[in-house]
Amino acid sequence: MPVHKVTVAWEIGTGDMPAKKYSRAHTWEFDGGTVVPASSSPHVVPKPWSEEKAVDPEEALIAAASSCHMLSFLWAAALAGFSVASYHDAAEGTLAKNAAGRYAITRIVLRPKIVFTGKQPNAAELDKLHHQAHNECFIANSLNTEIVVEPPLA
Repeated sequence: MPVHKVTVAWEIGTGDMPAKKYSRAHTWEFDGGTVVPASSSPHVVPKPWSEEKAVDPEEALIAAASSCHMLSFLWAAALAGFSVASYHDAAEGTLAKNAAGRYAITRIVLRPKIVFTGKQPNAAELDKLHHQAHNECFIANSLNTEIVVEPPLA
């Protein structure tokens, strides 16, 4: 089985740990060499201790779920003989307390807008493709989070 590696790096800089005044900005380096600026969400840790322009773990989780669903959907569509010209998802996740009373991303809503060329799936076929994509998505299979697919917002 493949092993996926990521390096997460952070340094204190001029921060003061006991006073809880330190930057949460850090980097994620992926095995292909891409480095992504990361930080806690400013919704969780106020500025200046978080970096608003960086990706926070909650956003990354939602992006991973959306990306995985998309990749699984594209594969399912290809297997079913459909051609997808474009796929754009306006995904969002909700941070709330879970059944154990701990904060978690409790719900992820995917709102993919998909444009097909050639043969067009009917509503039942489209639903089947999304169901297959959800079942085959490694990220969805790894989470206890509710993941739903809704029509895109107008």
